[in-house]
Amino acid sequence: MKWRMGAALFSLFGIFVATYLYLYKIGRIGVLACGTGGCETVQQSPYAVFQGVEVALIGVIGYAGLFTVALIGLRPSLRRSPAPGLLLALFSGAGVLFTAYLTYLELFIIHAVCRWCVGSAVIIAIVFVMSLADWRASARSAKLLATPSS
Repeated sequence: MKWRMGAALFSLFGIFVATYLYLYKIGRIGVLACGTGGCETVQQSPYAVFQGVEVALIGVIGYAGLFTVALIGLRPSLRRSPAPGLLLALFSGAGVLFTAYLTYLELFIIHAVCRWCVGSAVIIAIVFVMSLADWRASARSAKLLATPSS
């Protein structure tokens, strides 16, 4: 339960970061608070769009999905079910892979690092670790409940 709560909290942080970057991308924020200029370089690169969709918007949608799954998993009827943890692990795992691809682009193609993107990478990694811990704990709990006591 605590892992799902943590995943929900960090997903909410991710929503804030991704929304901030998306607001910049659509022109609602004039300058990013970055300090190095790398954030603007990354956000204005052609790689800030993936398959015609702004990467920051993908982040908003992805984190919102993780937040929703984590909150639904907190319902009393699903507390002991490993399914929400598995869904969180699968979705956040996909997020980790996508983030690794974006980090590769920053380091080796764009040659600029966005601090907000690094923050988002840390957040999605934390959500992934928490979801794995939740899945493991809830699967163990479900297994103990299914085993007849002697």
